[in-house]
Amino acid sequence: MYVLFPLPLRNVEELLFERGVDVCHESVRYWWNRFGSVFAIDIRKRRLKHPVQHSNWRWHINEVFVKINGRTHYLCRAVDHDGEVLDAVVTKRRNKLAALKVLKSLMKRYGHPQAIVTDRLGYYVAALKEIEAKHLQEIGRWLSKRAENSHLVFRRWERAMNKFRSEETLQKLIFIQSQIHNHFNGSGTLPTDITTRTLL
Repeated sequence: MYVLFPLPLRNVEELLFERGVDVCHESVRYWWNRFGSVFAIDIRKRRLKHPVQHSNWRWHINEVFVKINGRTHYLCRAVDHDGEVLDAVVTKRRNKLAALKVLKSLMKRYGHPQAIVTDRLGYYVAALKEIEAKHLQEIGRWLSKRAENSHLVFRRWERAMNKFRSEETLQKLIFIQSQIHNHFNGSGTLPTDITTRTLL
């Protein structure tokens, strides 16, 4: 519940109490820190046993500004055309090196797409030229909406948690939240409901 929905810890405590489970909100925090990554890794491993869940038709890559202890960071998120979160990386800078890091990681894990949708930013052009994928780039006013919409859940999380205190915590949360989102995303090429319940 804490990872799937943008709820403060005390709200999760109250919801569990209504269901007869009397725990402190700090216990919920401990459980999330201890078992969140374990569940996310297990979900990713189980999904890999099924046919490919993502699509290499079109990738949407976009960034969003994040404040961590008053300093600006950037959350770069890549999704496919079904809304499947392919990767999410927190970086301190928004430049060619950061774009290369994300693109190389994506292509190493998922192969080459047929198209990559990005913003009108020069460092994407430079990064795609370096990996000889400039011909895959697509730029348009409304094409990046898929990636921008994927940031909405993160913004709700940000408000619920009253900002973030460390880059490591944010990266951990984004990884777990992305796997949970993919697990319950009911669009396109994802498993059936029966398969989803068995993965739980």
